[in-house]
Amino acid sequence: MRYLEGHFAPVEVEVTAYDLPVTGRIPAELGGRYVRNGPNPVGVEDPGTHVWGMGQGMVHGVRLRDGRAEWYRNRFVRVPGYAPMVHVIEHAGQIFAMAEGGLPPALLDDELNTVGFCRLGATAEGFTAGAHSKHDPRTGELHSLSYMAGRDFVQYIVTDTAGAVVRAVPIAMTRTPFLHDFALTGDHVVLWDTPLGFDGFDCRWLPGHPTRVGVMPRTGGEVRWHDIDPVHVSHTLNAYDDGDSVVVDLVTARGPFDPADPGAIRPVLDRWTITTDEAQQQRIDDRPQDFPRINDAYAGHPHRYGYSAATALYGIPFAPEGAAPDAAFSNALVKHDFQRCTAEVHAFGAEETVGEAVFVATGSGEDEGYLLTYVHDPHRNAADLVVLAARDFTGEPIARIHLPARVPLGLHGNWLPDH
Repeated sequence: MRYLEGHFAPVEVEVTAYDLPVTGRIPAELGGRYVRNGPNPVGVEDPGTHVWGMGQGMVHGVRLRDGRAEWYRNRFVRVPGYAPMVHVIEHAGQIFAMAEGGLPPALLDDELNTVGFCRLGATAEGFTAGAHSKHDPRTGELHSLSYMAGRDFVQYIVTDTAGAVVRAVPIAMTRTPFLHDFALTGDHVVLWDTPLGFDGFDCRWLPGHPTRVGVMPRTGGEVRWHDIDPVHVSHTLNAYDDGDSVVVDLVTARGPFDPADPGAIRPVLDRWTITTDEAQQQRIDDRPQDFPRINDAYAGHPHRYGYSAATALYGIPFAPEGAAPDAAFSNALVKHDFQRCTAEVHAFGAEETVGEAVFVATGSGEDEGYLLTYVHDPHRNAADLVVLAARDFTGEPIARIHLPARVPLGLHGNWLPDH
């Protein structure tokens, strides 16, 4: 029952609300929609065996324009047979609710209603764009790493700005890995093969399986593999080329890892530096955290700043004791300055919880912009969309937009700007 109650409990009904109340001021330059996707498991037949991250998807969106919060909508992702509930992206002028494991995404309209299936990134082998497909900010192409249970290879798929597949490269594996995320640089694709993978169609931790990281040119070719210490990889913050090396900043955790219980691990921020001969693993920040994001204009290229959501495991110092209802989330966000090797913390109310924050750029500076995130307010039993100034990270929120409904904790979203 753990992930069916409290802040994780599913939302039963779809809601539409207009002219949302606001505390503070919505910056006039924010014109677009903040949309987040996540599991909303209504009608679970056996709560005792429910796995977190499963269930029908639901997207939650807020429309901002001219300093106003015009509307809030939550909509079930209405496709039969599976659940596109991991992420939501915009590509080739369309909005997609993304699924895990090479399954096709759902196509959404501008008001977040489900239009139907879409074969975005589809190849002859049946693979489609992955859960954490990444845009190249220079070319606009969508890069994906996709896997399917029961297949002993994964695919690197590149989709052009019109939505057509222009490259599909199979990568041989010893078995089907669980590849929720990967890394992309200007020249390389980085993937990992960890003990978390598929034994047939069951995803579980396989203690005897080696852990390794692979680097492949974006044009295809041989994958250069290196053995590393056994870890579970959660999410990538960013990656970039540094001369002959590849640098990857990412969230890892020591195993074993139970996919049904993400709160049972201690995720931390690491840096991997991969050379021709080896992969070096370095701890950046030992405080538990996950859901890392950057200014997406720097995706695949050197970055100075990164943002993550703190987790409450082991009583981290910036979250008051008892602040979080579950170890997978807390009431704080973290801003990392990798140039100065420092971090700032923005803590919300002691009983509030916060997940992933998305950076919205408003100028040419790397941290010139705002962070948008849903924060659960237990006193209202509803969520606020909070706007923080990235350059005044620890200051008071610029705006808190009060939604009429809860937004269950997890997973991922994006800012879809007006064009």
